[in-house]
Amino acid sequence: MGNFLRPEVRAFLERWREVLLAGVVFLLGVWWALTGVGINVWLGYIFCLIGIGWGVAAVQPARFAQDGDGPGVVQIRERRLAYFGPLDGGIMDVADLSRLEIDPTSHPDPSWVLTSIEGQVLAIPINAKGAEGLFDVFASLPDIKTNTVLDVLSRTPDARVTVWSRVKPLLH
Repeated sequence: MGNFLRPEVRAFLERWREVLLAGVVFLLGVWWALTGVGINVWLGYIFCLIGIGWGVAAVQPARFAQDGDGPGVVQIRERRLAYFGPLDGGIMDVADLSRLEIDPTSHPDPSWVLTSIEGQVLAIPINAKGAEGLFDVFASLPDIKTNTVLDVLSRTPDARVTVWSRVKPLLH
């Protein structure tokens, strides 16, 4: 049964599954709102709102996710990033992150380049296994614009682009 769908279709369904489930909840809500009686009508409206909210929240992580066939593995545990690659890797606390960049020229795949306050640099391929979890980490950074991150990721620039940097306090 697992071989019934082509791998591309299976990957698409896996990537967009939450958005599709939100659509099902929304459609169930519409059906109840239009055909229900009594409290089912109100439950239908509530399901519509839940489906819309869930769908809006699920679109950004789905746009961020890649195929996961890149080199290395990303682990995120208690606000600490770890990347284990075939040639390099490292561990970095999210609180120490000072700059986030995307480098489309890195080999073999474009990479997220994370720089800490101390100057440690960690390059993580955008399609490494577990890299989809980076969306939640990036979204938690202060003053980051997630739409900017998604736009840069979707258009693949020619040179390294700084997506976010920590505002440094001015000392007088």
